[in-house]
Amino acid sequence: MKRGRIVYENRTWDVTEGEGGAVRLPDGRLLAQADVQWLPPIEFGTIIALGLNYADHVRELSRELTVTAKDAPLVFLKGPNSLVGHRGRTPRPRDAAFMHYECELAVVIGRQAKRVRAADAMACVAGYTVSNDYAVRDYLENYYRPNLRVKNRDASTAIGPWLVDAADVPDPHALGLRTRVNGQVTQSGNTGDMIHRIPELIEYLSGFMTLMPGDVILTGTPDGVVNVQAGDVVDTEIDGIGTLTNTLAEA
Repeated sequence: MKRGRIVYENRTWDVTEGEGGAVRLPDGRLLAQADVQWLPPIEFGTIIALGLNYADHVRELSRELTVTAKDAPLVFLKGPNSLVGHRGRTPRPRDAAFMHYECELAVVIGRQAKRVRAADAMACVAGYTVSNDYAVRDYLENYYRPNLRVKNRDASTAIGPWLVDAADVPDPHALGLRTRVNGQVTQSGNTGDMIHRIPELIEYLSGFMTLMPGDVILTGTPDGVVNVQAGDVVDTEIDGIGTLTNTLAEA
């Protein structure tokens, strides 16, 4: 099942996907996606983000890095104000020379996880959604220390539109993902290319912090990041999960 949250008729609704991608209200009414205001699909707890978790993205940035596949996961946290829903707008700083998108599979935790072994980790996953985690390269100190101005900007992380139940995703490590900017494909990859896979990430994170229902792990992006400008429409898509649309606005 695909579940989401919207604002319609001045109310917040928990909705499901109807025929042809329509929005189904609890009373059965069907609405077009463009006719509602989208919220993140659930009220998320801790937002945990991975950097440099695709081998091809590491190669893409190799001139700027001293990193190997044996390194521990590069993890940082994000504040709740960084999130914006499907069809939302993300401000692009006027002084930024290079701002790029990051299409990411987002893993939503469904039960408390503390010191969970990798072999048991997938039982802690409630489902998956799509994230587009923008970065302003101009503000980056280095790729080991993503600072607040890079990754915690208001509305800098689009997420949604749907939360897809884990049971409906047989293999989250075999999903094609792609980004389109103004309709043109600029990024294409597969979740099978993650360096640190979901069970390993849950084992690693739950070894020192308790993961709670509603926490979300953004698992990183493949290569193919390009600069985007105010007015660009960016679609990030993951097979079987959905298509997340976001528009850049001048800050």
